[in-house]
Amino acid sequence: MNAIAVAGHLCLDIIPRLGSTASVAPGQLIEVGALTMTAGGSVANTGGALAALGARVVPIATVGHDAIAQILCEKLGELGLDTAGLVTIVGGSTSYSLVIESPGQDRTFWHHTGTNATFDGSAVVPADVDIFHLGYPPLLPALVAHDAAPLHRLLEAARRSGATTSVDLAVVDPTSAVGALNWPAILEAIAPVTDVLTPSLDDLTSALGITESFSFDLIDRLSNWLIAAGVGVVAISAGSHGLFIRTAGAARLAAGGSALAAVSREWAERELRWAPVEVETVLTTNGAGDAASAGLLYGLAAGADLEYAGLLATAAAAAHIGGARPTPAAVCALAPALESLWERTPS
Repeated sequence: MNAIAVAGHLCLDIIPRLGSTASVAPGQLIEVGALTMTAGGSVANTGGALAALGARVVPIATVGHDAIAQILCEKLGELGLDTAGLVTIVGGSTSYSLVIESPGQDRTFWHHTGTNATFDGSAVVPADVDIFHLGYPPLLPALVAHDAAPLHRLLEAARRSGATTSVDLAVVDPTSAVGALNWPAILEAIAPVTDVLTPSLDDLTSALGITESFSFDLIDRLSNWLIAAGVGVVAISAGSHGLFIRTAGAARLAAGGSALAAVSREWAERELRWAPVEVETVLTTNGAGDAASAGLLYGLAAGADLEYAGLLATAAAAAHIGGARPTPAAVCALAPALESLWERTPS
């Protein structure tokens, strides 16, 4: 298995521990718990999960020349990621998020884009990787400027290098400048050069301005549209409803870089669903979708059957939700059928 490049959004997640009485109340002192700082964003979340599974990961992102960057690089090193490929923007500020996770409620992000705003892919030269994964275009404004022409060029360059391209989205804020972009047109434009697309349902509906809630019909319509637009593999995560994967024909997959070409016959024209893997205690949902993307990409790079790759995606997400890194031991404890994947995967 060659290396997997993980490029795009990177930030430091700053997470205060909140009690049930935490609130934003002007003029009041609110007691909170200890602070946790972790590397966040697609590069850290997906890259770290891939490293935990055993992949060799090449992180590609921008940081500022500041104290937050120093902490962020230390955290990336703890995940087993080499920071040599990070580009320092002198005078820029490193991106960070305040992650507000109140007990029993979904998380809220207070986010500073920082040097992510400068990432346009122009300095990226993909080489010697099986898979090139790009995370969170909606949080990389320079990459989606000019009708997302820089994003299209970056994916084309990765394809020319022989890599299978992969894109993960993020929720699009309709009140932001990026939210005003024509996302249906952007997704249709990049579809032919996107071999694997791994958004959440919320990512897609926010980008497309869809307000209807989950239904199997909605998943079916969205995945059909993306496959028809030219995507090779569409993997939509829908929380408690599970993971849904639809694939294009063998000819499209065979044209999708080295990793996808190797499984083109086995993965072609499939439509599968995996229920979430249960965990005893839910500690966090932050980054679960990135862990699922990592599981699917690791399975793809390992040449696994689609059934195993999807199961690995759900098991990796479950391990993360339960508070563990998705190591082979952790995911196999949740899904013992995956043990054969590492038995046959070359080191």
